[in-house]
Order: sequence, then C-alpha cells, then structure tokens
Amino acid sequence: MTGTVSAPPTRDAAPESAGAGTLVRDPGRLRRGLGWLLVVVLVIVVAGAGLLLTVPSSAQRETYDPELPGPEGTKALAEILRQQGVTVDVVRSRDAAEKRLDDRTTLVMSDPYPLSDSAAQRLVDRAHDVVLITASARMLRILGLGGYSSAVSPSRAEPGCRVGAFAHVGPIAPGQLFLPDPGVTACFGDAAEGAAVLMSDDGGQRRAIVDGSGLFTNAHLAENGNAALGLALLGAQPHVVWYVPSLADSDRTDADPKKSLADLTPGWVTPAIVLLMVAALLAAAWRGRRFGPLVAETLPVTVRASETMLGRARLTAKAADAAHAADALRAGTNARLAKRLGLAARADPASVADAAADRIRIDRAACRALLTGPLPSTDAELVPFARDLTDLETAVEDAVRIERSTRD
Repeated sequence: MTGTVSAPPTRDAAPESAGAGTLVRDPGRLRRGLGWLLVVVLVIVVAGAGLLLTVPSSAQRETYDPELPGPEGTKALAEILRQQGVTVDVVRSRDAAEKRLDDRTTLVMSDPYPLSDSAAQRLVDRAHDVVLITASARMLRILGLGGYSSAVSPSRAEPGCRVGAFAHVGPIAPGQLFLPDPGVTACFGDAAEGAAVLMSDDGGQRRAIVDGSGLFTNAHLAENGNAALGLALLGAQPHVVWYVPSLADSDRTDADPKKSLADLTPGWVTPAIVLLMVAALLAAAWRGRRFGPLVAETLPVTVRASETMLGRARLTAKAADAAHAADALRAGTNARLAKRLGLAARADPASVADAAADRIRIDRAACRALLTGPLPSTDAELVPFARDLTDLETAVEDAVRIERSTRD
C-alpha cells in the first residue's frame, strides 16, 4: 500500500560560495512574504464583504413581486393575466394605487406590513375587489374574513364550494388554512377544519385571501391547478392594480425607512470585527503547522483476520450489545451450513433451517426458531444461544461426514 507522509521542514541552505556582488535569493523569505500578502488580501476581502452585506441594495425586491422573474417572484402570473386581456399595473406607492382604483379594478397585494391600519383600510375601501396573496392576521381582521386554522394542510384539495369561477380549477396543494367568519365562503377545504381560500361578496365587492407562497410564485405556478386558481381570483375584473408594499412607502410614525442596519449599529462594532478577524488570521499564521513537501513512501501493512475479529468482538463486548453479537454468530452459522448442505451462498435462513433439520432429522420448527427467530437481548441468553448454534453445526457436520463415508 502506498501512502504520503510529510517530510520535516528544512532550512534553505545558502550556497557554499558566492562571488562578490552576486545577489543570493532566499526562497524561505519569499514564501513568508507571499504568506503575509495573502493574509492582507483575505482581510480586505472579508471586510469588503461585510460592508456590502450591511448596505441594503436598491435593486433588491420583495417576494411576490410581479416584476421579479426569480423563483420567489410572481412575474409568470402577471404575464398570464396580460395574455388573457387583463391590464396589470404594478405600483409601489399607495397614493398611486389609490388613484388607479375604480369599480372595474382588482387590488392585488401581499401583506402591506409597512402601512398602518387606517392606511390599509383606506386602500381596501377604494378597491372594488381585493385579493390578498399572503397570510396576515391583521388583514384578515380588516377584510372581515376570519382567522387562522391550526389544522394540518392536506396534500390535495378540491374547490368544494359553489363559486362559479372555480368550476374549472383543478386540485391544489394548499399552504396555510383559514377559518371563515359567518357569511364568508370557504373553498379548497371546509369551514370546520379550515380552507385555503376565503372569499366574501358584499354587494358585488369581493374580498379574498389565499396563502400564495406555494401556489402563485414562479417556482410553483405550473403545478396542479395553481395557474387556473390565480386567473379565477385575479382575473375577475378587466384591470388589476398590483400594489407592492415597501418600507419607503410606510406611513407609520414609529418606523424610519431611511435607516439601515449600518445606521443602527454603533460605530465601534465594525472596527472591532475587523480587528478580531486580523487577530485570528495572525494567530493562525503564527501557531499553524508548517508541513514540508509530501513524499511518497511504500508502507506495507498486513492485518490478520484474527485481529480484525478480536477487535470487533471487543467493541461488541464493550457496548454490551448481545443482539448484535448473536446476529453475527447466527449469520456465520447460516453461511457455513449453506455451504455444507450444498445450498446457494445467499440462501435464505428459512431454507437453510429446513435443510439442516431434514439432514439431522429434527423438528423444522425448532431449527427455524434457532436460525430465524428472535435474537437474545442479554449476555445470559447469548451463551446458550451460541452453544445451540455450535451443536447444530456439529450435528450437521457429523451427518454429512457419515453420509460420505457410507457412499465411499
């Protein structure tokens, strides 16, 4: 067997003689210089990455964004609505959303968490239809639809309600379930356990909520009847105003959307983190082991089978695992009996037990109980079990030997 070992580090010997004016390079010094340069580069890279992580990206968008083509976006659903003749306007300001809402418009939004209750209520009141595509206890209260259900969501749910728009919607795999208030229609579930979609219709104005995390995002829209459900909920009116809430549009007085994580962090935190990283890198360079070049060396190793057997036996005895030891003993007995009885090497233990019982003319049930029955769980039961295995193997060996002697 061939392995690799590390040769001890050696000092670079200087030449025995050098002429006057000859420049002699020290390879060891060059390697140390490159090492320190690498440490400095790593510190700069780590510090730069930390600064980038603390600065929020202006291009970063929220989940369920209808202009986001990634897995968490909903651009695919917005494009399907446009293909069906529905005008989809994406707005990121509540003022712009209020100006575009009329009696032929559906307001679609995720939970408007940056808005106060009054701002969210005003936005909902101006819309003819409202579809909330994320779960929110506050919006459930504002829309007057119901509350959360603690029931486990089924893997498959049919519409199960008398809503004409859902007549051609296939089954879905719902996420969060909701319990409806009186007068609210529950679809894709039931009112007792919980439903995936809650919908109310007050004078032609429709309010609906659904957990769209596993239904309407680009990653899941093509599954089951998700696309049909999206069209049924969002495409009832010819115009959709898709409001994307953000902290910059907040009307809360207790929130400052201009402050980032870097603004809220004390000034000494960043220098302290950089200093700790530099100290850690220096400690690693100082105390780290310096290996020499790898040298290939032939390493003949011979491990006897008896040593392996004894090592495993000691481990089993130390673990006090009588069942594992009994299983190993029985597996060896089955293999030897199969070979002695002329059976296949992988013959099942029941066949080996029947063949052994027939050969030595004992009860098959007793032989099967020994070779296929429950294993002993204690050392006290293991000893007689091992003795019975040995006796069975000896009896079969004697029977086979007598038969051969008789034939000869």
